[in-house]
Amino acid sequence: MFMGEYQHSIDDKGRLIVPAKFREGLGTSFVVTRGLDQCLFVYPMSEWSIMEQKLKSLSLMKSDARAFTRFFFSGATECELDKQGRVNLPNNLAEHAKLVKDCVVIGVSNRVEIWSKELWESYSTQSEQSFNEIAEKLVDFNFDL
Repeated sequence: MFMGEYQHSIDDKGRLIVPAKFREGLGTSFVVTRGLDQCLFVYPMSEWSIMEQKLKSLSLMKSDARAFTRFFFSGATECELDKQGRVNLPNNLAEHAKLVKDCVVIGVSNRVEIWSKELWESYSTQSEQSFNEIAEKLVDFNFDL
């Protein structure tokens, strides 16, 4: 499971240090793709296979399913870490997520997300304001958090 928030920077060659706590879970190779909310999604191969199966089950007769599947898979690329624990992010993915220098790498259960620091701070501030309302709508716990 991936969790936590880490601040890192992209170097001049487009490489980003993956937090040490995430490296083992990602394995020797993993998939990076365009994510929602202008971030990148990073999946270990085992989780990527699960996502692939879920998306394959969508009906090709529905234009939304076709569009989402195209968007998700066309941006996907298999990546590996170098000896220093860095990943080289393809230009098209960096552009999608507006990654220039300062980044935030977060763990989100079965995946890692890579955000530009500016977009993450904006998203985080907006979401924090409505966190209680969202929790009431989505979370059905029989105990207090």
